[in-house]
Amino acid sequence: MASLIKSLVNGNPADHIALQDRGLAYGHGLFETITLNNGSAIHWLQHMQRLQLGAGRLGIPCDQRLIAQLDSDLQLLLAEQLSAPSRQVLKIILTRGEGGRGYAVSSDMAVTRILMLSDFPDYPDQPASNGIRIHLCKTRLSRNPQLAGIKHLNRLEQVLARAEWDDSDIREGLVCDSSGNLVEGTMSNLFWVTDGELYTPDLTQAGVAGVIRQRIIELAGDYSIPLHEVCADLSVLQSCDELFLSNSVIGIWPVVSCTDKQLSREWQIGNITRQLQQLLAAEGI
Repeated sequence: MASLIKSLVNGNPADHIALQDRGLAYGHGLFETITLNNGSAIHWLQHMQRLQLGAGRLGIPCDQRLIAQLDSDLQLLLAEQLSAPSRQVLKIILTRGEGGRGYAVSSDMAVTRILMLSDFPDYPDQPASNGIRIHLCKTRLSRNPQLAGIKHLNRLEQVLARAEWDDSDIREGLVCDSSGNLVEGTMSNLFWVTDGELYTPDLTQAGVAGVIRQRIIELAGDYSIPLHEVCADLSVLQSCDELFLSNSVIGIWPVVSCTDKQLSREWQIGNITRQLQQLLAAEGI
């Protein structure tokens, strides 16, 4: 697990929040996880756009002034480091702030902003190059279009899904929704390739619309790779040619095997997966 280097709460050095913060009490908040390369936040604009989208859904004020505060907080974190490594991970959390008992929100509540800077994780087994083994999770994601796509703080479904295995050779788990449709990994977005065309699950009912997922969709368009966002069940993975997972820290991890009873097969690391990895690497991912 990567170690925490520095943290700020509302622009001040701190490692705790108030007991009455709505993020703690109700999960009323959002988060973003961003790769830093030599102090530069990769795809900062896209992360801030998603943060604002989610904030709008959850009734959390998040205007350009708050975005500027987050940028200022980041610069303060970076300035306090005597010797910063070339790669780090920034986690930003926004909550609706401190409140009393009950679900109602008072208009005078101030948003809580939290920034945490951590070491970049070490992957000695080189999963991006060698591929990974996955688990098919029994835990299902609920379908809720109001929360679908955004990175809200309510991650209990992912916590329960990740608790299903403790084999260190399994690096990620796939989750479906309550209707049996493929959605994503516990910490990543899902793509597969069939007959030279790229597919990813439709996320209008469940899941997180990752920044790197969106960037892969854009790159597919730029390089004339047919791309389809679909509702599909596990059967499509039995016949696909390539399978990979993505997020803002891992970039792309190819999937090479799954030994679950419902999904037991191996995949090759194909040309489209490698092409997209190279394109993201050129962007610092």
